[in-house]
Amino acid sequence: MNGHPGGEENTRRMLALAELPEGARLLDLGAGAGETLALLRGLGFRAEGLDLSPRSPLVDKGDLLHTPYPDGSFDGVLSQCAFFASGDVPGALREAHRLLRPGGKLLLSDVFFQAPEALLNGAGFSLLRAENMTAAWREYILEALWREDVPCCTIPRGRCGYWLLIGERR
Repeated sequence: MNGHPGGEENTRRMLALAELPEGARLLDLGAGAGETLALLRGLGFRAEGLDLSPRSPLVDKGDLLHTPYPDGSFDGVLSQCAFFASGDVPGALREAHRLLRPGGKLLLSDVFFQAPEALLNGAGFSLLRAENMTAAWREYILEALWREDVPCCTIPRGRCGYWLLIGERR
C-alpha cells in the first residue's frame, strides 16, 4: 500500500494509537483504491469507504465534504492524504466531527500549512496524539516525482508539514 506516506505501517500505527475496539464502525474518507478499506475489514472493523473517484468496487462514490451519512454514524473516521486535497481542510474536519459519535476518534495523516492542533481544536476535537511525519512525506513526494507519478505543479508551496494526528470528538 503506497497511496500515502508510510503505507500500511502508518495505517496500522494510527489504528493502534486510536485504540478502537474490534468491530468498531469506521469510515475511510478519500478511500481511493480501497487498500486501507480492505485492511480495516480484514482486521475486524465494520468499515466503509468514500472517494470522489473510487478505484475499487469496495469504495462508494462521494464527496468527503458532504457525505450521505447521518450524524454520529461512526466510531472512527480515518483519512490519509485527502483532507488537504479536498481544498477545504476546516470543512473536512467539520464533516468528520459531524460523522463521529461523541468520543469517536479521528485518525488523520495529511499536509498542514498551519498548526494542526489549532485546526482540530477549532473543529471540536481534543488532540490525543500528534507526530510530525514531514521527513517521510518529503521522501514520498521525491519518490513520486522520480517515478513521474505527480506533476511538480501539484506540490504545495510554502512552509508546511505532514502530520499523523489522533483526535477525539468532544
